[in-house]
Amino acid sequence: MEIVALLWQYLKTRRLASQFTSRAQLENWQEQQVQKLLRFVLPRSPFYRERFGTLRPDDWRELAPIDKKLMMDHFSDLNTLGIEKEQAFRVAFQAEDSRDFTPQIGKVTVGLSSGTSGNRGIFLVGSKERARWAGVILAKALPGRLWNEHRIAFFLRANSNLYTSVNRRRTRFSFFDLLLPAAEHFTRLNEFSPTVLVAPPSMLRFLAEAKRLGKLEVSPGKIISVAEVLDPLDEVYIREAFRQPVHQIYQCTEGFLAVTCPYGTIHVNEDIIVMEKEYLDEDRERFYPIITDFSRTTQPIIRYRLNDILTEKRTPCLCGSVYTALERIEGRADDVFWFKHVNGDSWVSVFPDFIRRAVMSASGEIKEYKVRQIHSALLEVSVQADERQRLLQEQVRDQLQDIVMRLGGKLPEITFTPYEREAGGKKMRRVERVFTPSETE
Repeated sequence: MEIVALLWQYLKTRRLASQFTSRAQLENWQEQQVQKLLRFVLPRSPFYRERFGTLRPDDWRELAPIDKKLMMDHFSDLNTLGIEKEQAFRVAFQAEDSRDFTPQIGKVTVGLSSGTSGNRGIFLVGSKERARWAGVILAKALPGRLWNEHRIAFFLRANSNLYTSVNRRRTRFSFFDLLLPAAEHFTRLNEFSPTVLVAPPSMLRFLAEAKRLGKLEVSPGKIISVAEVLDPLDEVYIREAFRQPVHQIYQCTEGFLAVTCPYGTIHVNEDIIVMEKEYLDEDRERFYPIITDFSRTTQPIIRYRLNDILTEKRTPCLCGSVYTALERIEGRADDVFWFKHVNGDSWVSVFPDFIRRAVMSASGEIKEYKVRQIHSALLEVSVQADERQRLLQEQVRDQLQDIVMRLGGKLPEITFTPYEREAGGKKMRRVERVFTPSETE
């Protein structure tokens, strides 16, 4: 039955891509899908039933957004099957320890989020949802048609039934564990000879280096970056090594949110989610997304606020899609840098993209970098280049100080440390804040 649901969703997704000719038409259809979701969820989820109270389903946008902490605190009452949080965590942690990701609760797949924000989450996906998810992602990410031959190699921290359930004769998935040393994967990857390579950009960068050194012989027809922010520095290196554009999938515990079109533009998957925007700047470009996923019923995601910073694309995409287009996925709110204002005690915020561009503009010789804000007056910077290391450090220092000064912040002290690659399984964060701004600082 799952393969039938997968094929149906694949064909439906392909059809919907060309069905909507205006935003109004799309948004009217989305409202119908949300209402259908609510008719299913409200009788089955005590959490959402209590949260709606006397509010009418038509007024669902007036609900206060939830976040991961609230979802985890009310996990047992939020999901529609009454699965207890302790049972779900027990199954998920057992899978993490054994590296066997096949166990389920009944027909429900259980997964664990990476927990990079310090608050681990858990997700539930029913068998029908699993098939629908597979159909959507294959329709949007596979090159060519489903019935062509595809060999998909994916490097992730954890495997899942979401991936292995779609293994078929002409479409094969192969999981590569990020917790293993990357060099151990070369032989198996060469033998598998993937047509599609899916991995975080930090791993894609490592594989690109191996490709240039002749250790890796694969020539996939499509490269897809997942799980981490794709830095422009890495994008160029990976693209040149594989001679392929680097596509992106924006996915997290909360859903399959966006994917690049053939023209390289990231489009929100508005055929399965509604993405509301909580704007962060006067230009109304950067925003926090508030997600309602009308494709998920086991663990409903209704007005769920992510702390990712997205930048909206202002110019139409050449593909002609009416789905919202993103200029970039900039990072997390946790990685916005904060400096004291030069004229007082107020704070000045600097978005991660400003930090990236400051480093990139210092020199074209920079091969690797990381910038960490230790506290409001101290940045720790690691830069790797072939030559002129000391001069490059001074150029990076000048660019970082210039952007802070132009935005009105007090100039921080900047120290340089040797560049070290992140350990496997840990998300790469080239721009990272490791302190919490305090009024008493």
